[in-house]
Amino acid sequence: MSDPVKEIISLEEDDRTIVLETGQLARQADGSVIVRTKNTMLLATVVVSKEIIPNEINFLPLTVDYREKYSAGGKIPGGFIKREGRPSDEEILTMRLVDRVLRPTFSEFFRREIQIMISLLSYDRTVLPDGLAGLAASTALSIAGIPFEGPVSEIRIIRVNKKFILNPNLDQLKEADMDLIVGASTNSILMIEGEMKEITESEFLNAITIAHKAIKNQIKAQIKLVEKLPKNRFFFIENDFDMENSLLENENLKKKLFSFSYEKIEKLYQSFLVKKMRSIQERKILNNFKKNLSLDEREKNEIFIHQYYEEMKKKIIRHMILKKGIRLDGRTNQQIRPIWSIVDYLPGVHGSALFSRGDTQSLTTVTLGSSLDANRIDNVIMENQEKFYLHYNFPPFSTGEIRPIRGVTRREVGHGNLAQRSLKNVIPPNNPYTIRVVSDILESNGSSSMATVCAASLALMDAGIPIENPVSGISMGLFTDKEKKVIISDIMGDEDSFGEIDFKITGTKNGITACQMDVKKTQGLTYDLLNQILNQALKGRMFILKKMRETLPSYRKKLKPNAPKIYTLNIPKDFIGAVIGSGGKVIQEIQSDTETSILIEEKGGTGYIEIIGKDSNKIEKAINRIKEITFVPEIGKVYKAKVKSIKDFGAFVEISKGIEGLLHISEIRWKRLNNIKDELHVGDIIDVKFMGIDDKNKKMKLSRKVLFPRPKKK
Repeated sequence: MSDPVKEIISLEEDDRTIVLETGQLARQADGSVIVRTKNTMLLATVVVSKEIIPNEINFLPLTVDYREKYSAGGKIPGGFIKREGRPSDEEILTMRLVDRVLRPTFSEFFRREIQIMISLLSYDRTVLPDGLAGLAASTALSIAGIPFEGPVSEIRIIRVNKKFILNPNLDQLKEADMDLIVGASTNSILMIEGEMKEITESEFLNAITIAHKAIKNQIKAQIKLVEKLPKNRFFFIENDFDMENSLLENENLKKKLFSFSYEKIEKLYQSFLVKKMRSIQERKILNNFKKNLSLDEREKNEIFIHQYYEEMKKKIIRHMILKKGIRLDGRTNQQIRPIWSIVDYLPGVHGSALFSRGDTQSLTTVTLGSSLDANRIDNVIMENQEKFYLHYNFPPFSTGEIRPIRGVTRREVGHGNLAQRSLKNVIPPNNPYTIRVVSDILESNGSSSMATVCAASLALMDAGIPIENPVSGISMGLFTDKEKKVIISDIMGDEDSFGEIDFKITGTKNGITACQMDVKKTQGLTYDLLNQILNQALKGRMFILKKMRETLPSYRKKLKPNAPKIYTLNIPKDFIGAVIGSGGKVIQEIQSDTETSILIEEKGGTGYIEIIGKDSNKIEKAINRIKEITFVPEIGKVYKAKVKSIKDFGAFVEISKGIEGLLHISEIRWKRLNNIKDELHVGDIIDVKFMGIDDKNKKMKLSRKVLFPRPKKK
């Protein structure tokens, strides 16, 4: 076997290096590469179809698959089936990160199917592998010689104590106040995804600049690696752009369509109809055009007719925005769509909100639970429990469509993750509840994930979660030509499709909490333009936040009557067994008598107890029972004690249920007592002070007389 071809990337911030290696593994693939840093290894492979896909499709047939093998971390899959199955949410999110940075680098006319497969082969906890997946995919594509505007790369950057760290490990990530994955080419930022703890726009830009510098080094290494390979390794790709040629050949059909429809569509768009009515009229105009064609011409050119129709819509919308300064709904570039929202919309849930912005609407609910309801994450990289998580649902009726529902889509996982990251850092750290948020998109015309963020903030406040700074979100767009650049706020669906970028930004009044940016082409986004977008987004976010505050100015100070109440307390570890009792007898009895659920676990040498119930009085009763069992008197503290029996030498008193001690006759009063019954009687409630434990007999020392003024000596 021949030796592998290698290229090494030095990381300036520490002693690690990244090694790119090809030539030994997966040689039947069109391109394959091992990306290695220390003992973390990724294998990326690329295969491109040898046949051109027919013109019936009008999208890039690119598939990205990322899988983490449990053996990479020395683990065996949990559950009944002991092999890797469907991808986890974390794997899906990594697939999306790679797809989003690569897709804009391909020609819109490329029609060969491409499958990129990335596998985590080895993991040593020194680096999180998702930040290396984009580098691996781009290198494999470059080795395969597939035409794309690359190489590109991705990198993960975090900030800990004001210091930036590239390609961090899991422990460093836990301490970070900023966590971003940035994808870029040499000249342009292509993709951003991340979460932050209310940072400023300038801090955000600084992180992007540092990440881009490191990405350029990774791109140079890919170029050097490819230069070391033989030039005749590619198969010959001919007629790859048949779709483009076919469109050119049908120029006459395009002229007919434009002549018939252009003015009609332009007039329709300038009537500023809502999305549903506009879509109906668009279909009518298109169908009327098709009626003028013969059946044979219609069937033969169906795909091209729709391609030209979309091209015409794009041209009209871009002309309206760039030349006339108006949008499909009549707004200016910085104007936000009409907003209305209500809370407590669903009276039977723990918290709810309905948020509408234009033709986009989210109905969001909050459900409170105990630690048993936490979302358990168990994969190669981590074992964790999320006490706050958000699920996003995008049913077909939200866009007036019919499509089969086959589980959760990658898009739903991605949008839900963005909304969750937007909100997770404003949840109070001492929150005792597990919080599940569910957003159902009832209507969509762009920015549905940002509507989810706004609705979820309101629903959390409605549920009584003490959020001091709610989060709002906005999607920004960009339209450019040779003469002009127009940044638009709160984009709609068509503006997302026909613009240059889709930049989602969320934050509180204090700063940014999360973002997600995708570009539609690889050139044109400068740092100055990025800064302008961030500042315009800030104005939009503050406007939306003001509207949200008008609906609900502050979080509710009390939970809903049907919401569970949770009380937590810590007990000495030695008392855990006493609270549980033999065979669970004691804890079961408490739960039955008080109609509560009680969870006990040891955390750091302490017994952590969680009591859940709906009746505050019954929760209090359960708390008192546990405190009685775990009672440990404090030196110097005064207790209400009940006289249980009287002897010649003193009285036995109960300072807590089942906890008795001797109050010696000499400690009852400062004066000498001949008969204790002259001072105390069985059943009396008196105050006593705990003085400590007697070193000789290991019994409690109690005193009553110290609570009275000491008489002066005669």
